Amino acid sequence: MNARLSDYDYNLPRDLIAQRPLQRRENSRMLVLHRAEQTIAHHQFRELKTFLKPADLLVLNDTRVLPARRFSDDGTIEFLFVERLGPNRWKCLVKPGRKMRVGATAKIDHVSMLVEDITDDGERIVTLDEDVDLYAGGSMPLPPYIKRPSDDRDAARYQTTFAHAAGAIAAPTAGLHFTPEILNEIPHAFVTLHVGQGTFLPVRSEEVAKHRMHAERFSVSPEAADKINNAQRIVAVGTTVVRVLETAARSNRLPTDVSSKERQIEPQSGQTALFIYPPYRFRDVDVLLTNFHLPRSTLLMLVSAFAGREFLLRAYEEAIRGRYRFYSYGDCMLVL
Repeated sequence: MNARLSDYDYNLPRDLIAQRPLQRRENSRMLVLHRAEQTIAHHQFRELKTFLKPADLLVLNDTRVLPARRFSDDGTIEFLFVERLGPNRWKCLVKPGRKMRVGATAKIDHVSMLVEDITDDGERIVTLDEDVDLYAGGSMPLPPYIKRPSDDRDAARYQTTFAHAAGAIAAPTAGLHFTPEILNEIPHAFVTLHVGQGTFLPVRSEEVAKHRMHAERFSVSPEAADKINNAQRIVAVGTTVVRVLETAARSNRLPTDVSSKERQIEPQSGQTALFIYPPYRFRDVDVLLTNFHLPRSTLLMLVSAFAGREFLLRAYEEAIRGRYRFYSYGDCMLVL
């Protein structure tokens, strides 16, 4: 039976959507899911180390969020600059779209831009009169469910403490809970996936298998590959890390090798459009730390593939009863 979009729905009270980060990153709550026993327990994120084994390796996404949100000089149009395509040329999302059809113009910092084309997914390709860095003077691109403008605090808190490689338009939110002190106590490695709009685009087809992900850029360094291949268990911090590891595992392994537990990750960079949903057989992820995700989202489907859909939705019900904080600035869950 084909998976249906409605299989990944749940009702969330609006007041559980976290609008601001906690005063301290490490004070998040952590719902722990034991897959083997099908049990759920309530803990604090700062207890994470107690659930890990000495030979475990945390793998985290070190992408850095770009200050990609800008407004037109007259304040009527919001731009999210997704990618610089070349001198004087950018790909962006705009609101409201009706004001920026092909041939429309606007100004940012007195520099004129023209809509050259519109992609099938509604992105605008714009050309500028001058070659300027539109990220200079921009603000953090907070998700639309955070109902306030970004401020100076978001510049630090909507960024992991280990963010390094600039290129994302959204934070890898499972990493937001870590302080340098907590991370330094646990063996870890970094990979990079520049989170783009593809991660968050809605699934429009009721038949889940018909959805197609946008490609996002990723890389695995030689140092990270070596650590991953020699780890006993891999603890993926976030869905973006899962997609990197599973993409790398699939690219290095023949179909006849899928049952092998020997890790074969090689240093690489490229793009991934891997869409993970049940049933999916994971190659190189053993434990998952993740935030709570939107209904009907590809992120919820990925975690469902790892935890089991019915078990995961039961855990979400438990989190709602326990008034956990949801989404980017919210609490987290550990799936063992």
